[in-house]
Amino acid sequence: MEWLLNPWVISIIIVSVVVSNIAAIKYTANMKFGRHDKTKELLRKQREVENLKHQQPQDDAADQDDTTDKK
Repeated sequence: MEWLLNPWVISIIIVSVVVSNIAAIKYTANMKFGRHDKTKELLRKQREVENLKHQQPQDDAADQDDTTDKK
């Protein structure tokens, strides 16, 4: 247990942790997370929902006209 508290061992552990963190950051820095693609997909879905909302009242009005014609 005494060798674990040796300043050289502590220094090596600290340096290895720092180097591994830097390597991990460099590896993940160039990754593409699809953020722009996700934004485009969400905008496309939002447009579809808005189009459906605009079409739905027209369809309801046509359905009401059909029911009034039958009476």
